[in-house]
Amino acid sequence: MEPISWFEGLNHIIQALLATCFTWLLTALGAAMVFLSKNLNRRTLDAMLGFAAGVMIAASYWSLLAPAIEMSQAKSLPAWIPAAVGFLMGAAFLRLVDKILPHFHPEQKETEGISTTWRRTTLLILAITLHNFPEGLAVGVAFGAVAAGYPSATLAGAVALAIGIGIQNFPEGAAVSMPLRREAVSRFRAFWYGQLSGVVEPVAGVLGAALVIMAEPILPYALAFAAGAMIFVVVEDLIPESQAGGHSHAATIGSMLGFAVMMTLDVALG
Repeated sequence: MEPISWFEGLNHIIQALLATCFTWLLTALGAAMVFLSKNLNRRTLDAMLGFAAGVMIAASYWSLLAPAIEMSQAKSLPAWIPAAVGFLMGAAFLRLVDKILPHFHPEQKETEGISTTWRRTTLLILAITLHNFPEGLAVGVAFGAVAAGYPSATLAGAVALAIGIGIQNFPEGAAVSMPLRREAVSRFRAFWYGQLSGVVEPVAGVLGAALVIMAEPILPYALAFAAGAMIFVVVEDLIPESQAGGHSHAATIGSMLGFAVMMTLDVALG
């Protein structure tokens, strides 16, 4: 399945922008579920969060770490070093931001990060925005790798990554809008805040695509960095949240399905 020709002919930064606008749109569609219901069945939400975790785990390897290792094989350093260093740096960066940026998660009563008087609505949006930044960065870096001309980086693979990230953004949009609605926020405002959490993805995507071309030698590190940041989000937030509602089997099955879908997309398209 080849990408449509008009998209293939675009500048890589425009490609990254359009792809991350697509992932933002899926976030907005998830947030729009608030117009259909005030509450989402907890079993369904746990399965959706598990699905998102599975997608991100598969994307981290097939779309990011594996290409990073392959790109490093012709370098002077052992191929595993850029992947390992970038991966750990991505996780460390997210941990630092997580420790500093005030935010809270729907299932928590305590605010994380530095002390603040910001409203719970703002803190919830910041939590999901923290999730979305590495996803947008991953898509942008993938398109930058294609523009850099690496054989292991293909346009179809970058498109597959964007599709997978977009699919898993759907439950994340609902995970913002539904709790806000339960706190007596109006449906439109809950939707607005839900989709707003995805705005950071086009910004991160363009940034990632531009930085890769400006500094090609860092590309394997950048790919692994995005993978580390995504895995941090999965282990720190998505998996615990999906397991906290008492429907661990549904969440686990969702994770397996999400992993299989992303693996299939990357192998079939990439």
